[in-house]
Amino acid sequence: MGLAYDVQGDGPDLVLLHGLGHRRQGWDAVLPLLIPHRRVIRVDLPGHGESPDLKVAAGTDPVEAIGSQLVDLLSELGIDRPHVAGNSLGGALALGAAARGHARSVTGLSPAGFWAAPWQYHYTKTMFQVMASGSSLKPFLPRLAESVIGRAVLQGSIIAHPSRLTGEQAIGDVEGFFRARGAVNQVLAAPIYFMEAGDIPADVPVTIAWGEQDRLLPLSQARVAKRQLPRAKFILLRGCGHVPMTDDPKSVARVILQGSRDPEQDAH
Repeated sequence: MGLAYDVQGDGPDLVLLHGLGHRRQGWDAVLPLLIPHRRVIRVDLPGHGESPDLKVAAGTDPVEAIGSQLVDLLSELGIDRPHVAGNSLGGALALGAAARGHARSVTGLSPAGFWAAPWQYHYTKTMFQVMASGSSLKPFLPRLAESVIGRAVLQGSIIAHPSRLTGEQAIGDVEGFFRARGAVNQVLAAPIYFMEAGDIPADVPVTIAWGEQDRLLPLSQARVAKRQLPRAKFILLRGCGHVPMTDDPKSVARVILQGSRDPEQDAH
């Protein structure tokens, strides 16, 4: 069984990659704004959503293993060098794809791998552990998801505006996180570092957008990313948390469409 994915829309190919512990439906609010302009391929990362469990050979880096499976999927679909946008871990994977020659452009939304200090990795890992400890709330998910306060309890660490999250989305995201705990633990066993900026070809546009209220990967990491990606365009997503697709779908869609603009194919 291969990775789960769906394809919608028309235009240049655009692959959307979610973050660690999330699922491809995390792009639901943005999708309607993208598909009139792009052929969008949303993927569930290994061990997430409806994809098979993440299996990593001994001595293999989990993020590299995930990246290899994504390349295999694109090859199976006959997709060559698509535009790639990703959030958090998905952003790191998108940058890695560009460094390996598999992306036409990259848009990273709070991409992982730009720690400003060693303690930040441990802080983020602890945040994931706290979210995982919330499995005791599972029987109460429907009731919690009914109210904004309940949705804040469930998703407040990654979303700045829980009121913009539907109850159905909140339940699905939390259940998806619990399902992905095995993959989360494997990926967080060691810090993710992005150290291949020099390998991204100069003709591959890179856009980095960071949530102003990101509590999981603090805004200080954007400054590290600026140093490591000097050619990239940087955008501050005001009022957004770590998962900006829900907080401000219009701004996120605009950033992705601009970042994936191909003058030859997308003149308008």
